[in-house]
Amino acid sequence: METRRDADETSTVLCYGEGRMAPVEHRPVREFPVQLVVNGRELATLIGSPHELRFLVAGFLRLQGFVTRVEDLLSLAICEDVGVASVTVRGEVPDRLRPVLTTGCGTGITFTLPAAAAAAREELHRSRFSLSSVFALMDELFRRADQYRSHGGIHSAAVGDGSSLLLYAEDIGRHNTLDRIAGEALLRGIDLSGKLLVTSGRVSSEMAAKAATLGIGLIASRTSPTDMAVRLCDKGGIVLLGYVRGGKCNIYCHSEKLDIVSQSPAAAPLHP
Repeated sequence: METRRDADETSTVLCYGEGRMAPVEHRPVREFPVQLVVNGRELATLIGSPHELRFLVAGFLRLQGFVTRVEDLLSLAICEDVGVASVTVRGEVPDRLRPVLTTGCGTGITFTLPAAAAAAREELHRSRFSLSSVFALMDELFRRADQYRSHGGIHSAAVGDGSSLLLYAEDIGRHNTLDRIAGEALLRGIDLSGKLLVTSGRVSSEMAAKAATLGIGLIASRTSPTDMAVRLCDKGGIVLLGYVRGGKCNIYCHSEKLDIVSQSPAAAPLHP
């Protein structure tokens, strides 16, 4: 059987610029499928990046509602050579699962998006957030995004508490980055309630629903949210920011929870 742990290969591609083409060395980002078997039952195939797969698997199961505590994970074994994750969880896997295809890179999949969306309608907390801490966390996110600078095509996300970065994840799928954060937090016993989430990718309804499930209080993106994500965050009491770049951002909902330096003039939105 062919091994799944091949080293990254560098190839020669043609790069166009200033009216001419020249050969350059390029190392494509790796895409790694993992078959997920839960309680002896094949549940899904996760498509992601090949590092720290235990966080991806644990976070996926947490956000799909199969586990809520680390004690619910009775065993978790990953064979990277054949791309299989075998997990035993406390309780039974439902006989009927209705998968929902999502907007995630590589076509994300979720079994409990409606339930998570319902959770987003609850008022989560009464926390306040400093806009300057959001900018600082976004800057730190991109300082750590070495994979994006070396490969391109990698999404990154981070969670902070307003003063420091707590968790960082990167993956080819933006939804996978949140699964990885959820899994690492579960395995390390980190409470995500009221924390700040920053991401390099678009905020979809799936991302917003997962964040609500984790109790995230603020989501900030380098790019834009979808209209459904705005509605979910608005109903769930989550502050939502987009186009966070160069000390500017768009505020889509719950601006009353933000502390903004009053002496700075209001910046015009980067996008309408």
